[in-house]
Order: sequence, then C-alpha cells, then structure tokens
Amino acid sequence: MQIVFMNQMSRMSEASEEHAAQVWIGEEEGLWRVGWRDMEGDGYGQNEEWYEGSSWQELLCVYRHRLAVKLSEGYRPAIEGIFHEPEDAKGRNYAGQKLQCYSELFGSEELYAELCAWRRKKAAAGRKAPYFIASNRVLRLISAFVPQTEEELIQLPGIGVNKAAEHGADWMEITSRVERSTSFPLDWVFNKLQENVFLSWLYKQKEQKYKQELDNFRTDREMLIGIAEGLTLDQLTEKTGLSRRDLIEQLEGLEKEGYDTEALIQMELESLSEPEQSAIWKAFEELGDTFLKPVMQRVYGQEPPQESSTETLYERLRLIRIRFRRQAIDQRSAV
Repeated sequence: MQIVFMNQMSRMSEASEEHAAQVWIGEEEGLWRVGWRDMEGDGYGQNEEWYEGSSWQELLCVYRHRLAVKLSEGYRPAIEGIFHEPEDAKGRNYAGQKLQCYSELFGSEELYAELCAWRRKKAAAGRKAPYFIASNRVLRLISAFVPQTEEELIQLPGIGVNKAAEHGADWMEITSRVERSTSFPLDWVFNKLQENVFLSWLYKQKEQKYKQELDNFRTDREMLIGIAEGLTLDQLTEKTGLSRRDLIEQLEGLEKEGYDTEALIQMELESLSEPEQSAIWKAFEELGDTFLKPVMQRVYGQEPPQESSTETLYERLRLIRIRFRRQAIDQRSAV
C-alpha cells in the first residue's frame, strides 16, 4: 500500500502520560484506505482501519468524522492545518461559542428542565413548534448564567431586545427563584474555561456535523442506486429506514446537486391526473415555489379532499416542485 498522507497525533492523559498515534490515508490497486494507529513503545501499534473503498468523497466524509472524534477526545496533530480547524475558534463567534460551551458543560440541568417545560406549555398555547419559542441553545445559556434582569438577559448570545421583550418576564420569573454563584458581565468565563476543554467541545460539534454529512452521503448513494433499480418511495423507505418525508428532502437535495431523479418522480406521480398536475404547475407559476401552503389552498381549497390526506397532497406538491425548479434552472441555463 502506498501511503499518501500521514500525521502524528498525541494526547496527554490525566496522569501526564503522552499517548501517541498516527492517522493515515493510503491507496492500493485503486482502493482508498484510511485508518488510525495507536503507537506503542517500539513504534508499532494496533491498527484501526476506518474505511476501504473506491470513493474518495466517502473517504473524506469518514476521515473528517472519525478524526473529529479523536480530536474531541483530546488528541492534537503534530502538523496543524491538515484537518479543518474550527473556523470560529478565534473568529467573530469565539466569545459566543465559549459561553455556549460553558453552558453545556456546567449549566443547571434542573433549571434547564424547568425552562423546557415552560417552552412546551408556551408552544402548545400558541400552537407553535417549540423551537420557534426558544432554541435549546438559548435555554442552556439561561440555565447556566441565570440572568435576573433584562440587561443581563441580552448579554447572552442569541437573545436580542425583541426576544427579551417577548419572553424575558417569563424567564426572569423562573430564574429569580434560583440562587446563582456567578455574576454578570461574563468575562470571567474566558479565564475559567480551559482552552483544551473548549477545543474538545468544538471538535465534538464538528463530530456531529461530519456524522450527519456521512449519513447523508450514504443515504444519497442508496437512493441513487434505488432509483437506478426502479424502486418506489415505499421500497426506498424499507431500504434506508427513512420516512417518505425525509426521503423527499433527500430527493430535493439530490436535484440541487444535479442528479437525475425524474424516474422516481414520474413513478410516484403516475396516479395523479394530468389536470391536477397542470393546476399545481400553474399555481407555482402564479404564486412562486417558496411556500407550499398557498399552492395547496389554490389547488384544493381550504379543506383538502377527504380521500387524500394532507400529508399525501404536500408530498405531491413537493415532487412537482422539484420538476418546476428543474425547468426554471434549465431555462436560465439556456439563456
């Protein structure tokens, strides 16, 4: 095997013992391989192969994800820059990310649970999704730093004047019952939070991101193979374990990347009459393709037909929207 890339890695244990390792990429007879080797005293160690296959793109997805895992565990490279360093480690989001890191590592789980319960009630009362009320990130920050005035509240990243005016009274009613051991302003966080702990947390975020990228890559590959084999959405659901809704989202992503998904779309729309398809297409032309609800109401009225569930109708709209957007791109390219 020809090694085309290698980097030395090291990690200090709690007992101040250094653990060495290597990450490598190699090629042999047209197959790419990537792996990890824990080094022992004689320079040889146990090899852990992460990937073997012909896809360079898949190799990169695996490499980024598995290396992020090792970096989050405390390993650091001898040669910097060969892995995508967290781009905001010293950038404009540095302060906000440090506060977020601290809130996730040292926040009050009891207070966080109480805030989540408040959010559920608020969302149910307003018939909104909970994340429209407040993100987990915002509730984590409140649970860690326990702001008790509006001035303190707006010092937390992600909470502006409008959000504070909308929900601040509720939040402060909850936090006023909690005794806190920290203070505002929050400059003390940057001294208290060790840089290595912060970097490991950042790499943990990377790990989750790259895991999602790897899962998406493999799902896309399974879908493209399934489309080539003439599988239906129901068959692809069995093959991938994803819902029909998630599969259509993947289908939209494949179209954006330039893949041909028409065979599957045509198969799924066979039961939809030509007049109905024409009505949907005309609605997209008149109303645009950003929002589906106005198109739904234009075509089917305020109440959808009883024989078709709302979910099924939205599914059809999304499939036709893929065609509509594809034609728009083709027309722009032809100009």
